[in-house]
This record gives sequence, structure tokens and C-alpha cells, in this order.
Amino acid sequence: MSTGTLLGNLRPANGTGEAGHPGQPVRHNRYGLLLVVLLVSYVLSAFVQAKWVAAVQIGLFLGVSLIAFQAERIQRRTARLLAGVIVLGSVVAVVLALNKSEVDSGLAYCWSALLLAAAAAVIIRRVLSQPEVSLRSIYGAVSAYVIIGLVFAAIYAAINQFTHLEFFAQVSNPGLKTFQYFSFTTLTTLGYGDYTAKQSGGQAVAVIEAMLGQIFLATLVARLVAGYRGASLRKQAASAAAASPAPATGSGNQADPAADPGNQAGSAQPASPGDDPAQGGTAVRLSPRARARQARRARLRPG
Repeated sequence: MSTGTLLGNLRPANGTGEAGHPGQPVRHNRYGLLLVVLLVSYVLSAFVQAKWVAAVQIGLFLGVSLIAFQAERIQRRTARLLAGVIVLGSVVAVVLALNKSEVDSGLAYCWSALLLAAAAAVIIRRVLSQPEVSLRSIYGAVSAYVIIGLVFAAIYAAINQFTHLEFFAQVSNPGLKTFQYFSFTTLTTLGYGDYTAKQSGGQAVAVIEAMLGQIFLATLVARLVAGYRGASLRKQAASAAAASPAPATGSGNQADPAADPGNQAGSAQPASPGDDPAQGGTAVRLSPRARARQARRARLRPG
């Protein structure tokens, strides 16, 4: 199966996606499926202790990245090239993960972190660019948050493989589930304290993850709330516009002279002296109040 066919199978045939610009194909966000894949990956590594779990996770992360990238507006040739690189790199990472070498395992974890980080960046960008909040955007936000935790878990595992020192102060030779547990407790700033980083590099990465988790929640939650309020205000404005009466046709409240000739004759008013240009007045018709003032001045004028 070619990479183009694989990407085509990930795109639903019905109208479940988001409308694009005129003349462009509809791009679909299958963030619900992506979230399910992420949860399966986490549960698998948490309850199964085996060497092949890391290889299976890389395969699941490959699916995550393809689901994230298939909604992007990328040219067909570029999309096929990108998919080919992702698939080839994942195959190499699976082979490295099955080896017993610590360096090979560390390289496999690095590939997993890179793959997930790219997927998280794409998902966050699309969620923040959505004008309104939908169930699809909520799935995307939760998926990005889970991906960030898995990215840092892979980074911690890679640090542990590349260095000869123990990563944790409380336990030696930790497994992948321990790194994921430590990553999510750090990301949420829960901080149980049962596992603490011993190396300075691990401590620095843990601080970065805690800060990123807080910034992510503050930024994304604010964006979702703003999108929800904006959608509500637009709906209220549309309802108010639909309930308001239609404006009357014609100029002001005057009737159309052509429609009612009698009204035109009945509405004619006598011209005042000030209206005649020959008497030094203006050619502009004065209002009734202005004509009344002129009449009072004329009565008060002597002789």
C-alpha cells in the first residue's frame, strides 16, 4: 500500500470535516480517533511490560502523526514525500527499539518524541485558528495535551538510555510506564514526589514541562472560551436581526407622488416670501418652524 493510499484511507468519505476556502478540498479533522489511539498507547505501556511495547507504540505514534497531518493543506507531492519520510523513519525506529542496545533504544525514543512533537504543533495551530468552538476542537485540545505528556516521557527515557547515571533518585532501571507516570504528574504540576529526577538534565527538562503545561492550559482554555463567547454573540446578533422589522421603502415617511397624485396636491404648502429667489430669499425650502420665526419677525417689524 502506497503512502498516498494510506493518507486517503484516513480521510472520511462523509461530510464530517471542516469547510475550506472556495476552490479547495474539504479537510477533515479526525481528532476523536486520534485521542482514542493515544489512550490505547498509554494504557498498553502502563499495563504490559515487554520489549515489543515500545515498538508497538511507535506504530501507534505513526498513526497519530498521519491523522494530524492529513488535515493540512499540503500539495499532493509534498504530502507523499512527508508521509514517506515518516513511515520510513518509524520502521527504522521500530527496528532500533527491538534491539538490546541502549543507544538504539535512545534513538527510538528520540524519534517518538520528534514525531509526537510535530503532531502536537500541527494540532495546536489548527485548534487556535478555528473561529468557533466545536466538539472536534475540544478533542484536538485534549489530544495535544496528552501528546505533550508522551513527548516528555520519551525525552526522559532517551536521557536515561544515553547516560550512565540513574535518572530517578528513588528507583533504578525504570521502565517506560514510570517515565510516562512521571511526565504526566509533572505536566499537571501534581507533584506526588514519589519519583524525582536525580540528574541535572532531567531536572531541567522537568521544569520546562511543568511551565509548558501551565502555559498550554492558560492559553488554550482562554482561546476556547473566547471562541465560545464569540459564537454566542454572533448567534444573538443574528437572532436580533431576524426579529427586527424590515425598513420601509422609499425616502423617509413621504408617500410616493407617482403612486398618489392627490396626496401630492394636498401636501403642497404655500411658499413664504423668503422662499422666492427674486425677493432676495434662498431657493431652499424652509422648515415650518423657520417660517414661523420669519412671520413673527415680520409682525414685529415697524411700518
